[in-house]
Amino acid sequence: MFSILLFAVLCISCLAKPASVNYSYCIAVGKGSGTSFSTDGEGSVTAVRVWENVNAYIIGIQLRYHFIWSERVGREVGKVNEIELFEGETIIQISGKYNNANYIYQVIFVTSKGRSLIVGQPSKTSFNFYPKHQEAELLALSGRYNGNGITSLGAHWG
Repeated sequence: MFSILLFAVLCISCLAKPASVNYSYCIAVGKGSGTSFSTDGEGSVTAVRVWENVNAYIIGIQLRYHFIWSERVGREVGKVNEIELFEGETIIQISGKYNNANYIYQVIFVTSKGRSLIVGQPSKTSFNFYPKHQEAELLALSGRYNGNGITSLGAHWG
């Protein structure tokens, strides 16, 4: 009986995703009111979409993993701002501006090929997210949002 149980445990552990050796997390900036979120997908990020409340703050974000879009975080209003990554290109830095009293005001996604997506207003307090390990890339975003916009943002790398 013990050998069957041991075999089952070993089989389950082999199916689990291995933890990334190069994992790091950039602590979320912003007030953090509202509903928590974490983007989810299999594989590398291949595109990013961002919506902005015109001349104000970030209201929605969505990542694409290979060919499948994650669930959108926040609202989808107005014109979408999007960057589609080239083969082998990754997100290696996220910068921007936030107001600790309410919203994320600007996000800048920088790629390994030196391209960037800049959305929002360059005012308030600056933040700069990047992985601790040179080989790492953006795995996911997390934070909080309310009915108006994104209130906090953090980044996961691996």
